[in-house]
Amino acid sequence: MQQYFNQLAATATAALRPREVFTAFVSGEDSDFCRFNGAKVRQAGSVKQCKLELRLIDGRRNAQGELSLSGVRGEDEQRVLHMLGLLREQLKQLPEDPYLLYATEVHSSERRQISDIPDSAEVVSRIVDQAKGVDLVGIYASGSLYRGFANSLGQRNWFETANFNFDFSLYLRADKAVKTGYAGFAWDESAFAAKLATAKAQLAVLDQPVRSITPGQYRVYLAPQALAEVAEMLSWGGFSLKAQKTKQTPLLKMIEAGVRMAPSVTMIEDTAGGSAADFNDLGYTKPAQVKLIDAGVYRDALISPRSAQEYGVATNGAGSDESPQSLSLAAGSLSDEQILPTLGDGIYLNNLWYLNFSDRPAGRVTGMTRFASFWVDHGEIKQPLNVMRFDESILRLFGDKLVGLTAKRELLPSSRTYGQRSLEGVHLPGAVIDDFSLTL
Repeated sequence: MQQYFNQLAATATAALRPREVFTAFVSGEDSDFCRFNGAKVRQAGSVKQCKLELRLIDGRRNAQGELSLSGVRGEDEQRVLHMLGLLREQLKQLPEDPYLLYATEVHSSERRQISDIPDSAEVVSRIVDQAKGVDLVGIYASGSLYRGFANSLGQRNWFETANFNFDFSLYLRADKAVKTGYAGFAWDESAFAAKLATAKAQLAVLDQPVRSITPGQYRVYLAPQALAEVAEMLSWGGFSLKAQKTKQTPLLKMIEAGVRMAPSVTMIEDTAGGSAADFNDLGYTKPAQVKLIDAGVYRDALISPRSAQEYGVATNGAGSDESPQSLSLAAGSLSDEQILPTLGDGIYLNNLWYLNFSDRPAGRVTGMTRFASFWVDHGEIKQPLNVMRFDESILRLFGDKLVGLTAKRELLPSSRTYGQRSLEGVHLPGAVIDDFSLTL
């Protein structure tokens, strides 16, 4: 596909008029999907698709369009030329864009991640064998994904990876289920078996009488998947330069009032260690890492080309939404064996759900506990808990309420498949939190 994309870019370049510049960004996948219910295959299929985004620039005017590629060169070349013609007509009607900024220095690159994923049919067979005796529901997705950039100035960038993501639950009855997942770049049968065994053990606890507790403050353990929900909210403008300048960031107190998180909290945008492309759709390459929070202190923002132009700073290749694509939170020192003893009497939360801001400038979020939530008594999981609502400050969760982070981290690629499979992901430990506020 890389060579095919470069051929289309050459065709577009040859069709340009004086002063015109074009940029092209391609995103595609060759994926297998399998849906499970009752630990049996209910639906299976494959998707092969490729989307091309074109931008035509003339001075400070620019217009954008998008089309799907068929893989037939003659057809696709004609569609690209037709799109350029449409964009050229649009440019005549558009005003100048004062914040337009695109890469004019050529920095070409090529990056392919190494992976070792068995044939999908083989993986599905293993899942069915391992899940006998339980009601497993979920979706397995695997295959290759790629991104490419080209412009008429001669720059060419390519990124390609292959991974798998098995997002599944073990269902008991009614609203009782244990939700978990297994994802990565190489299938490890023992790692999947361990995941499944943990979920089965928790499913057995869910079959016990449910405990109800009163609203209040409790010590909780947020498993990596629960912490990922908090991290997603934090990424919603938390590290965006635009959000900072417009005072819409949930980390406003860190930026303007000098509030700090715990010294154990270091967050980076880890492009080199993540699974997202290391360039954006305007041709800017991303640094290997951007230190967002360093030992509890706010450091650098994610800066898109548009924000860079508007606020007179250098871009670091962030996308237009200025959110992390490969957020990594440094590990702590708690071993797996220390989690429950450290929790003592409290709540073990596998998942959080339906999060939203309750006070965005203050960094407060609200949401629900869901799936497998357990009451822990003297370091031992005892009973399932009813669903409850929480309302908490992100600054305090990662600040004075943070008891400790686990030494083991989990790579959690996004399971989103809206339009196409996502390349985003997070790399997170679990966290023990004091005085976590349950409100309803």
